[in-house]
Amino acid sequence: MEKKLLLVDVDAGVDDAAALMVALAAPNVEVLGITCCFGNTTVENVCKNVLRVLKKCNHLQIPVYQGASSPLLNTTKKDYFYGTDGLGDVPDANAPAFDQVQQEHAVAAMIRIISERPNKVTLIATGPLTNLALAVKMDPIFPKKIKNMFIMGGNMYSRGNIDICAEFNFAADPEAAYIVLNEYTCPTAITTWEFASSNSLPWEFYEKCTSQDSEKARFLKEIYTVTTGYQKRPIPELRALYRKPGFVSCDCFAMAAAIDEDLVTESMFCAVSVELTGSHTRGMMVLDIEDRLQKENKVSIAKQLDMEKFKGLLM
Repeated sequence: MEKKLLLVDVDAGVDDAAALMVALAAPNVEVLGITCCFGNTTVENVCKNVLRVLKKCNHLQIPVYQGASSPLLNTTKKDYFYGTDGLGDVPDANAPAFDQVQQEHAVAAMIRIISERPNKVTLIATGPLTNLALAVKMDPIFPKKIKNMFIMGGNMYSRGNIDICAEFNFAADPEAAYIVLNEYTCPTAITTWEFASSNSLPWEFYEKCTSQDSEKARFLKEIYTVTTGYQKRPIPELRALYRKPGFVSCDCFAMAAAIDEDLVTESMFCAVSVELTGSHTRGMMVLDIEDRLQKENKVSIAKQLDMEKFKGLLM
């Protein structure tokens, strides 16, 4: 079977780390490179975190590229949901040296890797979309060379996690999200914040998964300690209408959907954009359900998934 070729753009983050581990364990996948963007922590920490994950998974041969260090316009949002270093603030005396990060800039590498294999590479974005926005501005036909794209970000029902109505990845760089959703014409699938929240996993499954007798499982449990502490706190009554109690690793949904395109069993297909000027809605993903924008490029927004398949990929 021909392997799926993936290029992954991350702001690693514990959930990005988990998503990378899912990809590296999948037998039908080849990760061509990992590009790094600011987001859950500084871009320098993101690069370090990716190298740590690759070492734990015995895949340090995969090239890592440093990209955008800040948003296109606004100031960086700070969120320590995954610890100040993005990886649970767990020290690692044996972490790979930073000089293993490639000299080539992430955006240049992204354009090169996909241009060398036109219409054969799947692009997965699990952080702010700054690198992707810069790529299309450097090479306007870049999106036409992408086989398909999977994004974790945005929201379907205007429910936010970092702002009132905005999800973190889009709120971290709304202009970048706007550019990507309006200028990328490749087939695009989005797993939103609400989708992840409504498909949380039982804590019993999380314990089973992270208690396996392997270095990877122990590593995952260790770096998730800070985050699971937050996730186990009582959920406010109104949020409980869409956020089920349990373990949520948002980025794993986008990665799993890219690896197994039968994983998502129900989707909504429509044009989308991003609100840039609203005082309470900046960064919110806007769904054009009635096709008033008359946009040619529409996206697939996940609504339901095969939970057993998802669990299998995580295990």
